[in-house]
Amino acid sequence: MNNQQQRPSRFSAANIALYGFLAIGAFYLIAEHRAHLLGWLPWIIILACPLLHVFMHGGHGGRGGDGNSSASPPGRSPHQH
Repeated sequence: MNNQQQRPSRFSAANIALYGFLAIGAFYLIAEHRAHLLGWLPWIIILACPLLHVFMHGGHGGRGGDGNSSASPPGRSPHQH
């Protein structure tokens, strides 16, 4: 007896038909509601700005430093005495 169960393939006939119907449905959904989607586009861009600032800056906790915790006077390297 074979106890191993075979997982269904992503490219079985049923899945290909499902992908086709989803693609057709997405096309018609976008085609019929393009005016609504384009009307929201400026607001989506404006609302994305705070998210970009949070995730792209990584917070303002001093992550941009060079790793030296001691401050040195300007014009002197930390290794000069």
